[in-house]
Amino acid sequence: MGNTKKIRVALLAGGKSGERDVSLAGAAGFEAAIDRDRFELSRYDPKTDLERLAGDVEQIDVAFILLHGIHGEDGTVQGYLDLLGIPYQGSGVLGSALAMDKNMAKSLYQLEGLPVARWEMAQVEDKERADRLLAILELPLVIKPVREGSSLGMSIARDKEQLLDGVRLAYEHDSQVMVEEYLEGREITVGVIGNDELTPLPLVEIVPGDGFEFFDYEAKYRDGGAREICPAEVNADIAEKAQQYALAAHRILQLRGYSRTDMILTPAGDLYLLETNTIPGMTPTSLLPQAAAEAGLGFQALISRLLDLALEKTV
Repeated sequence: MGNTKKIRVALLAGGKSGERDVSLAGAAGFEAAIDRDRFELSRYDPKTDLERLAGDVEQIDVAFILLHGIHGEDGTVQGYLDLLGIPYQGSGVLGSALAMDKNMAKSLYQLEGLPVARWEMAQVEDKERADRLLAILELPLVIKPVREGSSLGMSIARDKEQLLDGVRLAYEHDSQVMVEEYLEGREITVGVIGNDELTPLPLVEIVPGDGFEFFDYEAKYRDGGAREICPAEVNADIAEKAQQYALAAHRILQLRGYSRTDMILTPAGDLYLLETNTIPGMTPTSLLPQAAAEAGLGFQALISRLLDLALEKTV
């Protein structure tokens, strides 16, 4: 492209999911940080601008997807960009869809020998009767929509009534709901960056603030909702194991570019995988950028690195 010609970046942000506001907040941070000497930036909101994006394809070198949740992380917008012939950061259609579907992701973790909490897929009748689930799993239980992000529609049930309420709530967000045994412990997250050669990032521990039972939507995005410790204060063996698990999850889910895998570290020192995010939060204080900064990759450099990975030739 020459040394003087800027790389033309289409930033996709907004969208239709329940995480639209999170996406727009990330886009503001991205716009402020991107290296304007190297990149020329245009904004597109998939809620309104898909036709304009297709019309501008000849003026776009690479896209940066800053969409979370449905139609952002699930492979749909990735497929659209593939059809247009626009490269983009992060995972393709298959990896995005696999990671977004928590049931499929956990099934693949298990195939790879990675430890996960016991879980069961809910059935519609479980909204009225808890007996079937309680015969299979032990309270307390975590109820999750299978394809939502940012803990939307997620709850913890410590008794039968809370389980029924939680299943009903989750079904409001998705037609598929999973119920898994609750694991007591510290929440750890591990980022991975790279295409063929992968680099695990330092661990981050997430400590929900007072009044938050877990790292839910409000705890994630409200000031004081959670405290992040980077690098996480764990011994070297646990840090190494967590990084190896994150690398294994990234590979088994067929991911590319970057990812962030969430885990629970139990008091006994055991790690269990929860889920893998293919488009982690991208404000300077988000979890993956914090870990990248700890590894010596500042926010602007991280953005440049992800765009460079997007532009790498793939066979």
